[in-house]
Amino acid sequence: MTSALLPFVLGAGVLLLASVFASKITRLGVPALLLFMAVGMLAGSDGPGGIPFDNAAVAQGLGVIALAFILFSGGLDTLWGDIRPVIGRGLALSTIGVGITAGLVGLFSWWVTDLPLSQGMLLGAIVSSTDAAAVFSVLRSKNVRLPSRLRSLLELESGSNDPMAIFLTVAVIGLISNPASSPLRLVGTFFWQMALGGIIGILMGRLAGVVIIRIRLEYDGLYPALSIAIVLLIYGITDGTRGNPFLAVYVAAIVLRRQDFVHKRSLIRFYDGIAWLMQIIMFMTLGLLVFPSRLPQVAGDGLAIAVFLTLVARPTAVVLTLLPLRLPWRELALISWVGLRGAAPIILATFPLVAGVPQAGRLFEIVFFIVLTSALVQGTSVPWVARRLGLSLGDTGPSIDQLELISAGEREFVEVLVHGGSGLVGRRLLEFGLPPGALVVVLDREGQTMVPSGGTFVQAGDKLLVMAARPDIARVQELLEDARQPRG
Repeated sequence: MTSALLPFVLGAGVLLLASVFASKITRLGVPALLLFMAVGMLAGSDGPGGIPFDNAAVAQGLGVIALAFILFSGGLDTLWGDIRPVIGRGLALSTIGVGITAGLVGLFSWWVTDLPLSQGMLLGAIVSSTDAAAVFSVLRSKNVRLPSRLRSLLELESGSNDPMAIFLTVAVIGLISNPASSPLRLVGTFFWQMALGGIIGILMGRLAGVVIIRIRLEYDGLYPALSIAIVLLIYGITDGTRGNPFLAVYVAAIVLRRQDFVHKRSLIRFYDGIAWLMQIIMFMTLGLLVFPSRLPQVAGDGLAIAVFLTLVARPTAVVLTLLPLRLPWRELALISWVGLRGAAPIILATFPLVAGVPQAGRLFEIVFFIVLTSALVQGTSVPWVARRLGLSLGDTGPSIDQLELISAGEREFVEVLVHGGSGLVGRRLLEFGLPPGALVVVLDREGQTMVPSGGTFVQAGDKLLVMAARPDIARVQELLEDARQPRG
């Protein structure tokens, strides 16, 4: 048994290590997702690795689970206060915008290739959504600093538009497999899936917070395991009731983030690591699945569709969806350009393979070529485009970054990092206005810890450990949140 598993274990370790080291190249502006796929392609049948892998069903299963955890991580990292002002625009882009993009690309694919109209529309549905993993990776890199409102809109769109693309893809496959089925029936199915996914996400997000708060586990290391079980339950329950599980997972994470519970920041950091692991597994598996030697055969069609998608379909969808809301043209231009395609379209391209749709292999290769083009062109140029449009901010960093909420009997500890733009900088601790009994018990400055007094002045880079009674924790956090804005 050990000898049989040894090649698999060594191979997995080498590929994972190669992907992690390859991420260092992202400093040169190359998106991480492209590097992970490159590792898979080099290790696959056509590459020097020579690993035979052509199981679309396995790739689809891995991709679906990985995407669920990536969306959960993205939701945990999303502040409700940031997305609330843009929720209408985000939902419009993730539904109407996706539909317009799918229709335009479908018609163009039918016109420019020899694909039947049904397969052309299927291709449009597959590439209609922006990819959450790709957008999160690019927008949260050190090279991109966008206004909070614009970044939140782009992240909300990418996190919530996969359900629409999945619905369209499955619907078109259903129409191809059963031409007698009624398209009108699909409309009711769509609203049912979206509504049920949203409702279950809200309910399960609130329930997850209550469970984490009240369960009081004896070992801190069990909280990540508990959260993984919650994610799987949310996905399984929603999928089993015919709701949209991806929307439910994303919404549940946003709702959970709004609640205060033990080890909150630790779980957020844990899922950041899980998201990176899932991206590596997902992109590397999809890289193994493709045969690079076949890509030149679809290069002409793929390039034409990629150019049309980037320069015509996506901008048209953005303008038609958001122009009535009177957004500045520069923001419309950037939103149009940040239409990154990543693993989600490639995962959706495995659906026709599994369903046995005619020409599914060719569709998969065209989609893969479109994703590579998007990653190379759009993924590497987002920082430059943002600067040219005057929408790139300096590296000011957030004012307050809450790091941890730690339980200690009837007391709670909140750890805070003070950034340069914070309104706390230059103020004495006694000026914070903390509730009676709340104390800053430890101050960490450049690695040196001290027990501060009320007259201690706060500097940028300080880490503060604030202790307060449980009833006062909400007030303490509110005071610290109010200090996010720089002092006038």
